[in-house]
Amino acid sequence: MTAAKLFGICLRICGERASAEDVLQTVYIKVWERAGQFDAARASPITWLATIARNGAIDWRRSVSGRTVRDTLPEQAAFAVADDSPLADQSLVAAEEGEQLHRCLGELEDRTRLCIRAAFFDGSTYAELATRENVPLGTMKSWIRRGLLRLKDCLGDG
Repeated sequence: MTAAKLFGICLRICGERASAEDVLQTVYIKVWERAGQFDAARASPITWLATIARNGAIDWRRSVSGRTVRDTLPEQAAFAVADDSPLADQSLVAAEEGEQLHRCLGELEDRTRLCIRAAFFDGSTYAELATRENVPLGTMKSWIRRGLLRLKDCLGDG
């Protein structure tokens, strides 16, 4: 039930399907090993899983930096890909949730919104963002944490 979302996170950060699949496998192994550490008071299950996936994909990206990856397959390989398209009702719900998320992101300060997007949609690390914005790492973490709390309130999860 969580594979599509977590695979999407891994694929977005890794940029290649095979590596994202490998990272996702590693993520599920970590989840299995750390299941006893889950604390429902700190985060929802999907948030916890998404965080593990994001961190795993970032770790993979760091490990391959400097190496050339991304071998391309022949065009015919595209026909072998299964159609994982969501059902119509799932698409509608996802679209509504996406609109609400974009509306809530729009209510954040520009700086906070851009940092959250870079961290969670592009896979940038907090350290990379702190360097890019020329602020201490603790400041970057605080900006993002406060922004996420505002998003949570806006989305009605808090």
